[in-house]
Amino acid sequence: MNLVDLWLTRSLSMCLLFQSFVLMILCFHSASMCPKGCLCSHLGGLNVSCSNANLKEIPKDLPPDTTLLYLDSNQITSIPNEIFKDLHQLKVLNLSKNIIESIDEHAFKGVEESLQTLDLSDNRIKTVHKNTFNNLRARARIANNPWHCDCTLQQVLKTMVSNHESANSVICKTSVLEEHTGRSFLKADADLCNLPKKTTDYAMLVTMFGWFTMVISYVVYYVRQNQEDARRHLEYLKSLPSKQRKPDEADDISTVV
Repeated sequence: MNLVDLWLTRSLSMCLLFQSFVLMILCFHSASMCPKGCLCSHLGGLNVSCSNANLKEIPKDLPPDTTLLYLDSNQITSIPNEIFKDLHQLKVLNLSKNIIESIDEHAFKGVEESLQTLDLSDNRIKTVHKNTFNNLRARARIANNPWHCDCTLQQVLKTMVSNHESANSVICKTSVLEEHTGRSFLKADADLCNLPKKTTDYAMLVTMFGWFTMVISYVVYYVRQNQEDARRHLEYLKSLPSKQRKPDEADDISTVV
């Protein structure tokens, strides 16, 4: 074996050794940054799986290069503001099968552009802030939640990319209109944001009608009372004795006769 071949062989061995060393460092680095109770792996990006980990809240030490994040089947109750703000490469976020009741207005700040899939199904979400999903490009799954169908939910669904799909999966557990309770949100074709205005108009009409009725009743009562007083006064005058004649007038009449 000549010197060139020997050099090439050693160079190739050193290169392979260096690559292995780099991969070991990367794997060790990813493992050291992986949240407690989660599993991290590289599959076209950093995959962080925290499914069935008995988590009560979203981990705060998630690796910044996370692309797929699975937090399903835990006991998470809320999604606080800016909890994902540093995960600018996040594409998939699965929060299904938790007990989430509240989502803060800026919960998804920082991942609006990158997130492609958001799964919030099978939770306890009744309502969210109207700006929660603003600028979010992800297709959201929000089925199997006890939604309260009102103006806010109508505004939220209008801002979502998969508006029709999301609305079709929403069943009204409760509603501002009782006839929509237990039905698909799509069947609630009324403009729920105009209901308060209509209710106010109806209230004003009822109030005005009430006042008008009171005024008419008072006028009728007043007229009848005056008529009754006048009738009593007339009867009183009729009951008075006739005017007596003067004595001198009676004598004059006798003399004449």
